[in-house]
Amino acid sequence: MDIKELQEKVEHHLTLVWKEPVQITEIFHLSGGACQDNYALEIQSKSSKKSLVLRTDKGGSLLSSLSKRDEFKVAELVYNAGVKTPTPVYLEEQTSIIGTPFFLMEKIAGKATGRFITKDKELDTYRKTKMVSDLASNLAKLHTVTPESVKEEDLKQKLKLVTVENYISQAITDLRQSLDELPEAHPAIELCLNWMESHAPNIDKIVLVHGDFRTGNFMMNADGLQGILDFEFAHFGDRHEDIAWLCMRDWRFGRLNKEVGGFGDRKDFYKEYELTSGIKVDPYKVSYWEIMGNVRWAIGSAQQAERHLSGKDKGIELASIGRRTAEMEWEAMRLIEELENAI
Repeated sequence: MDIKELQEKVEHHLTLVWKEPVQITEIFHLSGGACQDNYALEIQSKSSKKSLVLRTDKGGSLLSSLSKRDEFKVAELVYNAGVKTPTPVYLEEQTSIIGTPFFLMEKIAGKATGRFITKDKELDTYRKTKMVSDLASNLAKLHTVTPESVKEEDLKQKLKLVTVENYISQAITDLRQSLDELPEAHPAIELCLNWMESHAPNIDKIVLVHGDFRTGNFMMNADGLQGILDFEFAHFGDRHEDIAWLCMRDWRFGRLNKEVGGFGDRKDFYKEYELTSGIKVDPYKVSYWEIMGNVRWAIGSAQQAERHLSGKDKGIELASIGRRTAEMEWEAMRLIEELENAI
């Protein structure tokens, strides 16, 4: 569907839904990654003028990504928990409108690209003062959402109800299954999975996990954090999982000495998270989940390459991501060696 046809279909549908004439005065495509399509919309109606983003799927999903309905519902939960995230506006579950389900959310200011967040001069002051504390406190608020606080039973199931006793073993089982579905062998990943099985830590509490909390998934400008984005991989799990994902080497964009997202230090992030949550961050658990994160991303990278190689969803971006698999394998094994030497 070309962008003009998309505009006409969305205009017509929103006119019916909102029961007043709706005009899209401007529409353009935003970057949305390998699996998502995002469009910026300027919407004019009789009662209001809105700057919105339309978010929908464009290809196959990775691992356990949520449907657009469930992603929207998670965004509502997180927004209501006080997390700085775009206001969820409207969900359309039917495929008959534009060919896939979609939702609308508030369009916010700022940029999310890794190079901008970690290096651009516009953010120098914010990066040195409040970037770490703002992200840590918002992540702590996100983790206040628990299975008990989610009233919709269907959504609970989609977020994978787990227990502190079975979560890690189930996560490893899921990764093994994804690995087995790849056409080629990855002995380094097998080694890491075996290590994780024998070194699993305990979990203090099951909470909502963002699932992709990293540089590139929050919008910022000189005024600070504008909003946390992309809840497609949200699930119930261990709070340390999100902290570890943000610390992964791959999300530092060349600033390897800044272990938190390429812009901050671990001790500062841990301190700010603890101040908001009242819960101590366990460095061993962060390291363990960092290993798990690299294994998960290694498998995810290989899956993206397979989408391209199989012809299912051809694209140079998918192919280029696939070549990163070996980097994640190496990093996971390096972290295991580092952790073993520290014990």
